[in-house]
Amino acid sequence: MKAKIKIKGALRTYLYAILYITILLAAVAICVAVFPEYAGILTGAAALITFVVFLILYVTKSSVVINDLVSFATEYGQIQSKLLREMELPYVLLDDTGKIIWSNREFDELSHKKLGINKSLSSVFSELTIDKLLNEGEKNAIHVEYEGREFNAKCRRISLEGLASHSELLDAEDYGGFMVAVYFFDETALRIALRENDDQSLAVALLYLDNYDEALESVEEVRRSLLTALIDRKINKYISALDGISKKIEKDKFLIILRKKSVKQLQEAKFDILEEVKTVNIGNDMAVTISMGVGLDGLTYSQNYEFARTAIDLALGRGGDQVVVKTAEQITYYGGKSQQIEKNTRVKARVKAHALHEIISSKERVLIMGHRMGDVDSFGASVGIARIAKTLDRRAHIVLNDVTSSVQPMRDLYAGLDDFEEDMLVTSEQAVNLAGAGAVLVVVDVNKPSITECPELLKMCKSIVVLDHHRQGTETIENATLSYVEAYASSACEMVTEILQYISEGIKLKAEEADCMYSGMMIDTNNFMTKTGVRTFEAAAYLRRAGADVSRVRKLFRDDAECYKMKADTVSHAIIHRGSFAISTCNPMPGVQSPTEIGAQAANEMLNIKGIKGSFVLTPYQDKVFISARSIDEVNVQIIMERMGGGGHMNMAGSQLEGVSVEEAIDQLKNTLDEMLDEGDI
Repeated sequence: MKAKIKIKGALRTYLYAILYITILLAAVAICVAVFPEYAGILTGAAALITFVVFLILYVTKSSVVINDLVSFATEYGQIQSKLLREMELPYVLLDDTGKIIWSNREFDELSHKKLGINKSLSSVFSELTIDKLLNEGEKNAIHVEYEGREFNAKCRRISLEGLASHSELLDAEDYGGFMVAVYFFDETALRIALRENDDQSLAVALLYLDNYDEALESVEEVRRSLLTALIDRKINKYISALDGISKKIEKDKFLIILRKKSVKQLQEAKFDILEEVKTVNIGNDMAVTISMGVGLDGLTYSQNYEFARTAIDLALGRGGDQVVVKTAEQITYYGGKSQQIEKNTRVKARVKAHALHEIISSKERVLIMGHRMGDVDSFGASVGIARIAKTLDRRAHIVLNDVTSSVQPMRDLYAGLDDFEEDMLVTSEQAVNLAGAGAVLVVVDVNKPSITECPELLKMCKSIVVLDHHRQGTETIENATLSYVEAYASSACEMVTEILQYISEGIKLKAEEADCMYSGMMIDTNNFMTKTGVRTFEAAAYLRRAGADVSRVRKLFRDDAECYKMKADTVSHAIIHRGSFAISTCNPMPGVQSPTEIGAQAANEMLNIKGIKGSFVLTPYQDKVFISARSIDEVNVQIIMERMGGGGHMNMAGSQLEGVSVEEAIDQLKNTLDEMLDEGDI
């Protein structure tokens, strides 16, 4: 190709002149070598000839060469512009405000010429704002969708600082402007292929029957095999319809293999298999419920199985009758609308009691802590564990920082014991000094590390015991040596009371300690009206035999006049949302130490209003908005509060919001209720 291109015109004359002058200089050099006496004449003549030749060329040809170069550059720029204009890749040039300066033909066809000069790119591609285009420096890539096609928009920032500083037309000494070039790469086919491949990836699920034995016992013995067969058929048929595989690995456990696409279908249907299984009825008094843990998006099949195991543990720990889907990045909950069935057997409590006995006996001292801003239940349970430690001849230290108005009577009662020692109640700073290899940490009434009284202790103690009755969430104490979390229990005091009966034969509660534990049960059950079962009253009877005085406990929890007025004011200003939800604000009054407790009591009171399914009281306190949520049996307030960053029980839950006003918190609560009602989650 180069052989066919020849130089012509003035530029050729210039190049040939250089060649001839070079030959002339070579001849002069030879002559000087032969006739050195004429060197001056020869070189002078050569210089004169060179000067004359280039002077003639400059005068006659320079303007022609300049014109030719300008013409060539212009034509070359036009070729480049044409190539860019006709490039089969949508391309657009923006100014520093996001408005279009120039676009090529492909981009015009893509946008159907909806955009023109000085129009904003974000008017069609809402994702492509100028801030988003430049949020990662000079180069950036953003995924956008437009009219069923998917593009990877790659951006490049082009600085105009040098151009402005060298301009003869503009005075822009400190100019720092720029342009943004945006290329659109069509990745529709690629992403469809990737999604199809992802949809075919396998997910692992574990399905457990929550109340298998209890359901079988509720039917005649001759019909039990039929009930089992109907349940198995219902599960297998449901999974087969999703092109999945289900294998019964135990009498009440199934291993399920599904495609990820099928899991998405189940998620869209809110895992209606939860309700499908409940329809199996051949005269059984108790409906069968299931729990399901799904693991997907793992790097390997074995990792998906581990995700499924973690998910099923969460589902069971939260009370069953629900599905937990776990990936490497998030955990999602479905269901959980029904109350968990109370277990009649105490075998688990006895086993846990023996394990706790062994752990405490192997240590020198016991550190006990509940949740931050401890309540009567956490303090009562701590008192019970402290009595266990003393019975086993171990030092006991209860971590207690802020003493609320409800806990103060219990603390004073406990401090009046004849064997009370000053170091039995310690602050977080003192507890940190006591932690070490010779200490065991017992966490009561909480399983969320971030809201414990002293989270640092969880890292400092190797032996950790968790005793809690709240449903587990995403955040749990993972390194516990012993974990006893039972969502069916009414309170932590009930669980500790059961353990007391098995921990040691020589254990004996003092009347004041029994009062503290009885108070915890009474408060958490709202005077034994909420979440009580046979074992709750059995635990209360044990405490009564140990010396708990019902009248004395009742006197401890009488409100003063200001607290009573504050609670009455909260109830009187309640508004009804969507005909079923009572919402009110508890405004702290001077002299009231624990307004959040008054808010919780007001929430309980509002449940007495006919037609109310759930009550919510918002209390501004310590630069936060505390939400107390209560229900009887129609609504699961736990999943509502989890949507707002909190948690708790089906009937009793709460949340703490930071950086919002009370009005904003109410709007957020209403939006959450509306969204969950519209989606059928509550």
